[in-house]
Amino acid sequence: MSGPLDMTAMYAMHDALRRELEHLAKITARLDDDPRSLLRTAVGWELFTKSLHIHHTAEDDALWPALRESLAERPDDLALLEAMEAEHAAVDDVMAAIDTALSDPGAPVDRLGDLTDSLVTGLTAHLKHEEDQALPLIQAVATPQQWAHFGQVHGQRIGPDAPRLIPWLLEGATEETVATMLAPLPEPARAAYTTQWQPAYTALNRWSAVA
Repeated sequence: MSGPLDMTAMYAMHDALRRELEHLAKITARLDDDPRSLLRTAVGWELFTKSLHIHHTAEDDALWPALRESLAERPDDLALLEAMEAEHAAVDDVMAAIDTALSDPGAPVDRLGDLTDSLVTGLTAHLKHEEDQALPLIQAVATPQQWAHFGQVHGQRIGPDAPRLIPWLLEGATEETVATMLAPLPEPARAAYTTQWQPAYTALNRWSAVA
């Protein structure tokens, strides 16, 4: 999307979330093992849930409130922001239900499949809704300062998890996206990404050999 704001990070996150939803769907479709055990112990589930939580809470805390002030006289646009927050809450509810199912050895196996289907459907629809309507609105009304603040909050919440979450985010990304995302990092961090973070991430068996 062209515009004054660089949305590379937003689209990179959306692409990464969609990529992981495909893995989740494959795990819960397996018949040769208990998907609850696979998912409960998967590093991929941990990285996915942590990244999604950081992304959505950063939007809820640092992006939507700033936009709401700018859109005080535009009820239709305010309704869109409310829809974004409601969709976040709905996804959170499904994630919590999945965690409950994973911790309950007596839960029916098909319960996890149903919940995962709901997560895939709900989050995929939310990402498309955000890209189709919310991101153009952000491009039109957000100031560079507001957008930068959102990026700073997002980055701060990644914090010490950067060595794992940044390679996770950039898996499969184009060279241009990788370069754009790494550019703000200090040189030692960029070097660590190449020599340490990315190789360590590549060696992870994120989804217990499900790919």
